Amino acid sequence: MLLADVARVSREVAGTAARSRKTALLAELFAAAPPEEAGLVISYLAGRLPQGRPGVGWRALGRAVEAAAEPTLTVTAVDAAVTELAAVAGPGSQAERRRVLDALLGAATEPEQRFLRSLLSGEVRQGALDAIALEGVAAAAGVPAAELRRAAMLSGSLPLVAAAVLADGAAALREVTLRVGRPVQPMLANTAKSVAEALAALGPCAVEEKLDGIRVQVHRDGDDVRVYTRSLDEITDRLPEVAQRVRALPGERFILDGEVIGQTPDGRPVPFQEVASRVGSRIDVETARRTLPVVPYFFDVLAAGDEVLLDLPVRERYEALAALVPQESRVRRLVVEDPSGQAAAAEEFWAETLRRGHEGVMVKSLDSTYAAGRRGRHWLKVKPVHTLDLVVLAVERGHGRRTGLLSNLHLGARAADGSYAMLGKTFKGLTDEMLRWQSERLRELAVEDDGFTVRVRPELVVEIAYDGLQRSPRYPAGVALRFARVLRYRPDKSADQADTVETVLGAHRTE
Repeated sequence: MLLADVARVSREVAGTAARSRKTALLAELFAAAPPEEAGLVISYLAGRLPQGRPGVGWRALGRAVEAAAEPTLTVTAVDAAVTELAAVAGPGSQAERRRVLDALLGAATEPEQRFLRSLLSGEVRQGALDAIALEGVAAAAGVPAAELRRAAMLSGSLPLVAAAVLADGAAALREVTLRVGRPVQPMLANTAKSVAEALAALGPCAVEEKLDGIRVQVHRDGDDVRVYTRSLDEITDRLPEVAQRVRALPGERFILDGEVIGQTPDGRPVPFQEVASRVGSRIDVETARRTLPVVPYFFDVLAAGDEVLLDLPVRERYEALAALVPQESRVRRLVVEDPSGQAAAAEEFWAETLRRGHEGVMVKSLDSTYAAGRRGRHWLKVKPVHTLDLVVLAVERGHGRRTGLLSNLHLGARAADGSYAMLGKTFKGLTDEMLRWQSERLRELAVEDDGFTVRVRPELVVEIAYDGLQRSPRYPAGVALRFARVLRYRPDKSADQADTVETVLGAHRTE
C-alpha cells in the first residue's frame, strides 16, 4: 500500500469531527490494505511506529528536502527505513541518520513528507488514535468492536490482532487468551479533583497510595520471571532485585500489576526521574543496583495458577493478591465500604499519603473488573494540583486539526539575571477558542520564524497546571515540568510578575 493513501486518510480524518465518519474512513482503508501490511497501516494511523521513537529530532525533520513528484513510497519501504534509522548508533551516527532520513523524505511527495514528519516526531494528531482505529478495524472485518477490544487488550497489540482478524475474521479473536509471559495493556485511571468527588462517584471503594514509580507487570512461570513496563517493553534484566523478590513468592504461575520505586534509607520515595534513569541506564546493572536499589509494590493480580482473574471484582482480586504477596510488598490501602461514614478516614489517608512523599491516591470501585488497556471511570486518581504563571517564549506550528494555528507552547520562568529559563512545552488543555486567540496574539509578538517554531517577545503570561518536576539536562534550570497543561491566559499579569525559577525549585524542595 502506498503511503500516500495513508497520508490522505489521515488528512481526511483530521478534517472531520464526526466519529462515525472517522471510523468509516479508517474501515475503508484497513479493508483495502494487504493482510501483511495491515498492522503497519493501523500503527501509522494510530500515530505509532512499531520501532518506537527512532531518535530523530525536529531540527533534522525540519530541514528542507526536495519532494518526489509522484507517490511511489510504500508503507513497507517506510518501515524498512525507520528500522534502519532506529539501528543507527556509534561514531558518525548523526550523518548516517541524516542520510537515511533524507532518502526517505526525498522518496515522498509533499503530503507524504508532512505525514512522515508528524509520524516520526510522535505528533500525529488527526484523531485516529487507538479507540477509533479499533472501531475502524472492527467495521472493516465485520466483528463486534467489544470483542476486538478485548482481544487487543489480551494480546497487548492492536496491530497484530487487527492483521489477524482482517485476514481470518472472527475466528482469529477466539484464539487470543491471557497467557503468562505475554504482557497485556494495563488498566488506566481517570482523574477526580478530590477524594470527596471520587468517593461520591464510586461508592464502596478502595483508596490506595499512588506511587510515583515505574508501572510494571510481572509474569512468573516457575523460575522464569519477566518484568514489563506500561508500554509492554521487557526490562527484566534492568531490575534483577524485582525478579528475585517475585521468585520468593509462594505461587508458581501468576501475573502481578504494580509499581517499582526507589527509596531513601528512611523509606521515603525518591523522585520518579531517578528511578526512570536507573531503569534506562546503560551502565552496569550491578552498579546501578548499588547506586539506587529499587523495590516493587503490587496492587493487583490478573492471573493466578490456571485462573484468569480479569473479570473478577477488585475485592476478590485483592484477596487473591493477598494470598500471593505479603503485606509489606503490597501497596498501602484503605477499604471504604461506607463512603459517607468513612469520608474523614479517606481524607486522612490521602493526607498521610502526601506526608509520606507519594504523589496522591488511586480510588477504585470494589466491584470493578480489570479493563486492560482502558481508561475507565471505575479507577480515579487524585493528585494535588500545582500551578505556575509562566511566560510564553515560543510556539510551534500545529499539525492535523491544528494546521494553520500556533499550538505547542514553550514555557519559561524568570531567572535571576532577568532572562527566562525554559521549563517545558505543552499543547494540552487548549480549547479551540484559546488556540485561535493565542495564534493571533503570538503572531503579533513574533520576532523569529523558522517555519516550524515561532519565537516571540516574552510578554504573554499563561497559568499552567502540572504534576511535579523531573530532572532534565536539556533545560537551563535542570528541571522540566511533568504533565503540564494550560489552565488560562493571564492578560492581567505582566511578564515581570510571572513565577521565578527560584520559586519553582523552592516550592518542590519543601514538599
